[in-house]
Amino acid sequence: MMEVLASLENSGFGVWLRESPSIWAYPAVLTLHTIGLGVLVGGNAVLDLRLLGWGRAIPLAPLEKLFPLMWIGFWVNAISGVALFVGDATTKGTTWVFMTKLALIVVGVVLLLAMRRTVYGRGEKTPMETPASRALAAASLALWFLAIVTGRYMAYV
Repeated sequence: MMEVLASLENSGFGVWLRESPSIWAYPAVLTLHTIGLGVLVGGNAVLDLRLLGWGRAIPLAPLEKLFPLMWIGFWVNAISGVALFVGDATTKGTTWVFMTKLALIVVGVVLLLAMRRTVYGRGEKTPMETPASRALAAASLALWFLAIVTGRYMAYV
């Protein structure tokens, strides 16, 4: 396994990303990762907080339009995250913190899918706010918060 991680890290892209003085290397990829995170988690937080009772005057139906934006944020994060991983594969790929972050992201995405199905159903015209959707929203907020914390914590492990 370490050989695979080392070959990723020592690839031309990995070396360029890690060692290039260009703003288009590590700073640009990290900026894209942050923007993707903001779009994904920001949109998710808007929906979560609305379901938890904040901004009750905001109707749920228009918030469904956030899902395509959240998916764009997810894919920007996924692609930039893979790039950041390649630049430091032997360190990140061997830590429990990174594995925890990935697990939290997987569960967060599953909750996002479950929330869409619970709130917006399968073609119903009126979104439904239920105890289940509120529980999903609370869990979602907690998971994304923990994913961000573990991502930041990786810099210190």
